Amino acid sequence: MNLSLLQWTEGTNGADLVAHVRRLEALGYDELWLPEISGREPFSTCGYLLAKTDRLRVSSGIANVYARDADCAAQGANSLAELSGGRFRLGLGVSHPVLVEPRGHTWVPPVTKMRSYLERMREAPVDSPRATTSAAVIVAGHGPGLVRVARDLADGAFLFLQPVEAVRMARAILGPDRELHVTVRCVLDDNPHSARALARRACAFYISLPAYHARWSELGFEPADWQSGGSDKLIDAICAWGDVETLRARFAAFMAAGASHVVLYPCNPGEDYQSDSAVSRNWHWPLLEALAS
Repeated sequence: MNLSLLQWTEGTNGADLVAHVRRLEALGYDELWLPEISGREPFSTCGYLLAKTDRLRVSSGIANVYARDADCAAQGANSLAELSGGRFRLGLGVSHPVLVEPRGHTWVPPVTKMRSYLERMREAPVDSPRATTSAAVIVAGHGPGLVRVARDLADGAFLFLQPVEAVRMARAILGPDRELHVTVRCVLDDNPHSARALARRACAFYISLPAYHARWSELGFEPADWQSGGSDKLIDAICAWGDVETLRARFAAFMAAGASHVVLYPCNPGEDYQSDSAVSRNWHWPLLEALAS
């Protein structure tokens, strides 16, 4: 199983970031996904890190479609894929109103927004050398509407904080040939009390978002499951916790349900998580090294 990592870079200076990414590459990880909210710009950061590595994929995970128009995304993706020898994937998402509207944008229903964006990307002028291996376009979306858009207009989908059943349903929509990247929050701790407590702190911002409530409701969860930090039932469904072998077994379950790639998103016991922010600043090397061995 080739593992990837979703990692914020906002807490790491440039020199240390290069060292960290080279360390990740040496451990054998397949891909590094860089998020986007209000810190480092992902396309420029991906380009910098791709130039500093040899094998590792470095991809946008996930670029906000409100932050740049479709022409810019198409041109940037081709540039990064061409200059890196095909080591860039373009992860795209509609984000959330609470993150989009403060930037001055008007929120558009997700399926409408993503469909029109991808249709325009297909028509965008790209007046530069074409990448020999083009950048796969991966759509972040949990509900069936966005997964169908990914099937019709992209190369795959990207799921986040979803239980195994959601992976199974997404694969049924995508069919056998599309990529399905499943991001799993991970806690390297086999104590149920402390593991779940850390998972709740790490996931607090996401658990507050209505888009996740809507999807979890469709999967049989109830409002009580996302209140008070999240029920044990919800935390156990959307996070993996335990020792190394338990974590690997959970990843295997996601693969068996239809994931083509598993993306680790560590819950770090040394992180000062804030309930009003998605950003985490530290790298969880004990977990990354344990899972690479």
